[in-house]
Amino acid sequence: MEKKNMSIERNGNIAIVTINRPERMNAFDESLFSKLEKVTEELKLDLPRAVVITGAGDKSFSAGFDVNPDNPMVKRIIEAASKKDPKPARELIESIRRAVNGFVTLPVPIIAALNGSAYGGGAELAMQCDMRIIDPDSVICFSETKLGLMPDWGGCAALARIAGSSLASELILTARKVSADESLRTGIVNRISAKGDVLGEALSIARTIAANGPRAVRHALAVIRESRNLTFRQSLEMESEQAVLLISSGECFHGVGAFLNKQEPVFPEIN
Repeated sequence: MEKKNMSIERNGNIAIVTINRPERMNAFDESLFSKLEKVTEELKLDLPRAVVITGAGDKSFSAGFDVNPDNPMVKRIIEAASKKDPKPARELIESIRRAVNGFVTLPVPIIAALNGSAYGGGAELAMQCDMRIIDPDSVICFSETKLGLMPDWGGCAALARIAGSSLASELILTARKVSADESLRTGIVNRISAKGDVLGEALSIARTIAANGPRAVRHALAVIRESRNLTFRQSLEMESEQAVLLISSGECFHGVGAFLNKQEPVFPEIN
């Protein structure tokens, strides 16, 4: 599906979502948030085994929220700030969260391929994904506090869970740039790709995932994601229940049977 400012490309059973607004460093305006919602709905109709999201060009994954005056959403910020009225600000954040949360809660693994720098909401979107691959020349920066704003796409909560509250406090409150090497060392990203090959690296991971049982991947992913909101005991209980559902689905017949016959498994698609 081709859409202005955002596209979906199918690569076998993997979907590649490209943020295509390089003239604005792939920053999100009202139209692009709307496109993200439409892309999410299209993916739901025919779920891939994995999703890779990246940016167009080699400069920016996404600069986050477009603060230029021609973005209609900026008017709500000005209105909220000038009138000291929380209502337009609440509506703005709710619309952003609706688009972002809808995408990152798709029931398949989502990999952020950081082809360029990720600033502000772009960094937040990356942190909301399940995995992150970064080009060696790219940087991550939670830049909002420099503008008198704060992460509001879910970045505070997501980064604290990934990196711990101490490092999250430092990166968000200082708004300093984090190199690819530091991002890997601190666990903010999973891998550094070869220069210029971040999409290829992300697709390699996605293909490895896609070769495994789709039900197994979804059930395990559900536990991993929800464990952020549960106690350890609750996570163990959820894991047991998901394992029961998975076994009773019969998917293991394909995997175990292939293993015993020394063959590569071929799992049927689900939706």
